[in-house]
Amino acid sequence: METIQKRLIALREVMRQEHLGAFIVPSTDPHNGEYVPEHWKCREWLSGFNGSAGTVVVTADRAALWTDSRYFIAAAEQLHGTGIELMKECVAGTPTISQWIGAQLADTNSKEVGIDGMVASLATVEELKKELRKAGGLTLRTNLDPFAEVWKDRPPLPVDKVSVYPICYAGEPVKDKLQRTRHALRTLHADGMLVTALDEIAWLLNLRGTDVRCNPVFVSFLLISSVGATLFIDRDKLTAEVVAHLQECGVGTAPYQDVAKGLTAYFEYSILIDPASSNYTLARAVKCHEIVYAPSPVALLKAVKNKIEIAGFRSAMLKDGIAMVKFLRWLMPAVSTNKETELSVSRRLRAFRAQQPLFRSDSFDTISAYQAHGAIVHYEPTEATDAPLKPEGLLLIDSGAQYLDGTTDITRTIPLGPLTEEQRHVYTLVLKGNIRLAMAKFPDGASGTQIDVLAREAMWREGMNYLHGTGHGVGAYLNVHEGPQQIRMEWKPAPLRAGMTVTDEPGLYLPQRFGVRIENTMLVTDYRETDFGRFLQLEPLTLCPIDTTAVDRSMLLPEETEWLNAYHKIVYDRLSPHLSAEENEWLRRATAPL
Repeated sequence: METIQKRLIALREVMRQEHLGAFIVPSTDPHNGEYVPEHWKCREWLSGFNGSAGTVVVTADRAALWTDSRYFIAAAEQLHGTGIELMKECVAGTPTISQWIGAQLADTNSKEVGIDGMVASLATVEELKKELRKAGGLTLRTNLDPFAEVWKDRPPLPVDKVSVYPICYAGEPVKDKLQRTRHALRTLHADGMLVTALDEIAWLLNLRGTDVRCNPVFVSFLLISSVGATLFIDRDKLTAEVVAHLQECGVGTAPYQDVAKGLTAYFEYSILIDPASSNYTLARAVKCHEIVYAPSPVALLKAVKNKIEIAGFRSAMLKDGIAMVKFLRWLMPAVSTNKETELSVSRRLRAFRAQQPLFRSDSFDTISAYQAHGAIVHYEPTEATDAPLKPEGLLLIDSGAQYLDGTTDITRTIPLGPLTEEQRHVYTLVLKGNIRLAMAKFPDGASGTQIDVLAREAMWREGMNYLHGTGHGVGAYLNVHEGPQQIRMEWKPAPLRAGMTVTDEPGLYLPQRFGVRIENTMLVTDYRETDFGRFLQLEPLTLCPIDTTAVDRSMLLPEETEWLNAYHKIVYDRLSPHLSAEENEWLRRATAPL
């Protein structure tokens, strides 16, 4: 941990020179993405913590990291010996970032706090300003990136080429997408907007890239006006085909670093800025007459998949299901040799997927978690933690793939041998939650928060719960996590609409013992129209057996058993024509009705 301490010393020296009492290092980049290019992984470089969510705060003599429940265990392990304290978000007694900074600077002459305004959203900075004033009259400075100086071998910005995403997969021309976006902007009384989210830009322009691991996006900004659009991007990333594609769509280009100049020169009367996704520095560079602060309308347009995208999802899920069956059939005999580990089975699963047509990459780093590691919600095995697998207990595998026609996300918890009664009980509770949500019927426009309880009710009766969300949107050969739709306890008002994808992934985690999660990707579809309006339902897109050997059948209601049997019939009917005789026999047993 000496390296981490040296990095903290280097940052503190810059802070001393700049007269800063504290510096805040978020996990984000100028596009406020969940997953960021290596160039902007400053928080990870500084702290050693590699989770996707977390904020480090450094003062002259202390440092702390705030993260959510998904990473409590992993963060504690990775921060051990660094001198960086773990702050557990949403846990009673944990101070907010501003409260903590206020307490640390209370008896000092340092009243200025720093954050890089290019990697913090407008909403985040404005809220921090208010909270820091309350915490002791502290001010916030936003014009400093200390990592430009202290991170000596900082990775450069990615320079990989961008490619055109064929219309046979995208399903809608760029001109139509821009027209729909401009119509949405007019309803919000905005003449244009700055699009900052990388997946929104990729979707709008029918382009894809490789700048972010596992996510086919590229670093850029898109400035839309009522009559045109400009893509701010490193021009070395553009092939002749991409340039011709953009010209045909009426989209110009400019250097990536000139986006602030573009905003200053923006000629329309009004512009929409999304406070949650637009970084503070660029939001403050806008000089037009009126700024409309509102969520990006592109997110909702992108979330409702067109017919071609839905067909692509079905094709991708079919390929993924074939790979999963081959993997699951291989797994048990392989484990019995006592030669497999978390990492080796993760690599084998990827190999099965790579055999499928149109495979491009994993959609996220596989969570392959055996026994106690399964209780770490976002555990990822490393060479240091790689656990050998034994023919007993539970293996939780959360994985997915990027195919050219769709993105997959699936979790299965697999008994590798004898289980305890507790493990069977917890497994069945999670399965009940997954099925109850999958059976949901709800009014068009209901939010995910309003149906989240269906996945938790059986657990709550036993005083059990999980702290992560129950479901998230999935992109069409885009980010595996997309919004605005979510299914979770916390209030998220985004409506569920027919054509959206959303995952169904309840779980339960018993620290130092085991964890269980079962996940299918679902499609929101029409259910029926009544005098009370339009009703929707969830259709499973994922095609893969759910292990039934771990089920306590006495805990399942008849309608839950009926749903599981019907799902397994669909899995068998759709996958079996694509499998060998031996694989079909395995699948027949795995999907046998209860």
